[in-house]
Amino acid sequence: MRKVFGLITSMSYLFSAIILFGMALMIMVWSVYEVVMHFNRGSLAEGEFIAIMLQSVGAIVIAVAIIDVAKYMIEEEVYRNKELRSAVEARQTMTKIIVIISIAVGIEGLVYIFKAGMQDITLLLYPAALLLVSVLLIVGLGLFQKLSLSVENSEEPSKKENTP
Repeated sequence: MRKVFGLITSMSYLFSAIILFGMALMIMVWSVYEVVMHFNRGSLAEGEFIAIMLQSVGAIVIAVAIIDVAKYMIEEEVYRNKELRSAVEARQTMTKIIVIISIAVGIEGLVYIFKAGMQDITLLLYPAALLLVSVLLIVGLGLFQKLSLSVENSEEPSKKENTP
């Protein structure tokens, strides 16, 4: 019964990862399509070019993050055993996820700064807050890295003592 349940959950993770991958590809294709359509229409007003390009770049970065999540699901939940991993693997996984989120938030902040600058300068507070959140994510990641490295270093001597 345990093997059947393990197979069912692995297949559901695989199915979910394939769907996520397909959706990410659709986001990428749609972003490129929008850029091409705006160029073909010739409807790029002053300043609209940068906004469209930044929006497309942001969407593609988010799509790459979705692909990375799908890859993680396949690697961790389909191919590998579900046993506990080392602190090094946890740190590397968290680093990838936080960096991707920070990049996406930063790009969104840039897109909104550009839009707010074109419409109403008083709206710049909200995109600036997004950029601040992106910076705080990176600072938090640095703190996480420092703390997790100290845990990894404290684990290494105990592993050496337990090995014959």
